[in-house]
Amino acid sequence: MASPKRFIAGAVCPRCAEMDKIMMFTDDDGEQVRECVACGFTDAMSDQEQPAAPEIETRVNKRGNKDDHTVKQVVFFKSGSED
Repeated sequence: MASPKRFIAGAVCPRCAEMDKIMMFTDDDGEQVRECVACGFTDAMSDQEQPAAPEIETRVNKRGNKDDHTVKQVVFFKSGSED
């Protein structure tokens, strides 16, 4: 069942940046719709779960970690008595 259209106080339109011009309502499909009366921008949100997007492949996650992670002792200075 569609709900009445209501203005959202303080809401700013993402397209035209007008304040207090956004109204929100639920359509017959159960989606929440926001609409700008100044520029006609519309956007819908659904309560139904969207399929998960696969992870974007980047240089960080596409390579295998083949580095040597063993701990090695590092000596910066030798004392004078060890000459």
